[in-house]
Amino acid sequence: MRGWCGGRYKTPMISHITLGTSDLPRARRFYDPVMDILGWSMIVDEDAWMGWTPKDAPRPLFVVGLPENDAPASTGNGSMIALEAPTRDAVRAAFKAGLAQGGTDAGAPGLRPHYHANFYGAYLRDPDGNKLCVCCHHVE
Repeated sequence: MRGWCGGRYKTPMISHITLGTSDLPRARRFYDPVMDILGWSMIVDEDAWMGWTPKDAPRPLFVVGLPENDAPASTGNGSMIALEAPTRDAVRAAFKAGLAQGGTDAGAPGLRPHYHANFYGAYLRDPDGNKLCVCCHHVE
């Protein structure tokens, strides 16, 4: 097993991640280009939710949907989802695509050596305020 950052495991530890939205079409416009750049494909597109998985893999499933309790979607303080990108160029492209679709800058792309020497990441919030990190752990 490798260090906590950048380790590769044969079986995903995460089954699925779900984020709430108050506007499915807006969320789709935001997530479609970001997920495509990261190599994820939409596999579910329903009335109340949609989901993507890594191309050629059934898990993990990344879900964005309307809350089941009919209450407004909300974000958590201190909550963040980190999505791994294959390259630093993909980090920059996903960040740019997210901003172009209504996301907001929460930390421009760059090295963050306080995590580890090769951690290259960008932070943004989707149009509903959910915080995302797009990161690459590889040497450029």
